Amino acid sequence: MILYAAILETIDPEKDAEVLDEHKAYLNRYIDEGKIYAKGPFTDHSGGLIIYNVETIDEAKSIIEKDPVIREKSRTYKLKEWRSNIE
Repeated sequence: MILYAAILETIDPEKDAEVLDEHKAYLNRYIDEGKIYAKGPFTDHSGGLIIYNVETIDEAKSIIEKDPVIREKSRTYKLKEWRSNIE
C-alpha cells in the first residue's frame, strides 16, 4: 500500500498556537473522508506527522498546502512517498 507521509516542523510556536484549532478541524475533515490514515504530534512539541491515504503525491501536496499551519507559515513540511506493510 502506497501512502504519503508528511513531517511538519513548527517554526513559529506562537502563530502555531493561534491556528491549532483550525488545523485540527481541517485534518478531521480529511479523516472523515478517509484521506488521512494517521496523524499526531511529536511528544517534544516540535511538530507532527500526517500520513495521507490518497491516489497521488500531488493530491497529498494539495491538501497539505491548504492546511492552516502551512498556509499561515507556522510550520514547514517534508512530504515523502511511503510504503506501508499493513494491508
